[in-house]
Amino acid sequence: MIKIVSFKICPFVQRVTASLEAKSIPYEIEYIRLKDKPQWFLDVSPNGQVPVMITENGIPLFESDAIIEYIEDEYGALETGVTNEQRALDRAWSYLGSKHYLTQCSTMSSKDQETFEQRNTKLYAVFTKAEQQLSGKTKFFKSDKLSNVDIAWLPLLHRAYIVKQQTGCDLLCGLPKVQAWQVALMEIGIAEKTVSEDFDEKFVGFYLTNTFLSKDNDDVQNGCCDKTSCC
Repeated sequence: MIKIVSFKICPFVQRVTASLEAKSIPYEIEYIRLKDKPQWFLDVSPNGQVPVMITENGIPLFESDAIIEYIEDEYGALETGVTNEQRALDRAWSYLGSKHYLTQCSTMSSKDQETFEQRNTKLYAVFTKAEQQLSGKTKFFKSDKLSNVDIAWLPLLHRAYIVKQQTGCDLLCGLPKVQAWQVALMEIGIAEKTVSEDFDEKFVGFYLTNTFLSKDNDDVQNGCCDKTSCC
């Protein structure tokens, strides 16, 4: 069976597990502490980062983009009948999402309103690009069927969903098509299947405690939905 080596709140790992879940591919997962990486992990991960996938043949793969491509090559595409041009576009939109995982992480980690607003400007810009691309007539990014683009953006939309639930701050404020896309993804239940059972607790403890977005921060609402930060 496939094995995934993970850190519990890593968005790059969630993209990989979401790809496996979408194809109903069985896998097991082992969580490690990034501050205390075991030697066996360092031996198979040249960059010392998660995710790592151990294939059914025992081969360790690293770098989430490479792992996603392997899953497609080995287990078949999530969609059929996709042209080469569309596949290239899908990869480009997927990359646009995944390369902003760390942008979202740094935004949520902001300790004060000024830092939050500066970082959120970059995050909001990429959500705005998605808003302009979405037709608003389908459940998901391209159609009513799940695609690789949806999988790539799931970590961003899932984390924005938790932030709103926990703090009332909507990182998608003013973007109705992205908000509808987020709702559609949350409704199918794939988000919960792709993270650990204590994900919400770990997420809140890391990003929503002693940060600007903390639930006990009275300035959150004031800093959330203006034209500059528009979270």
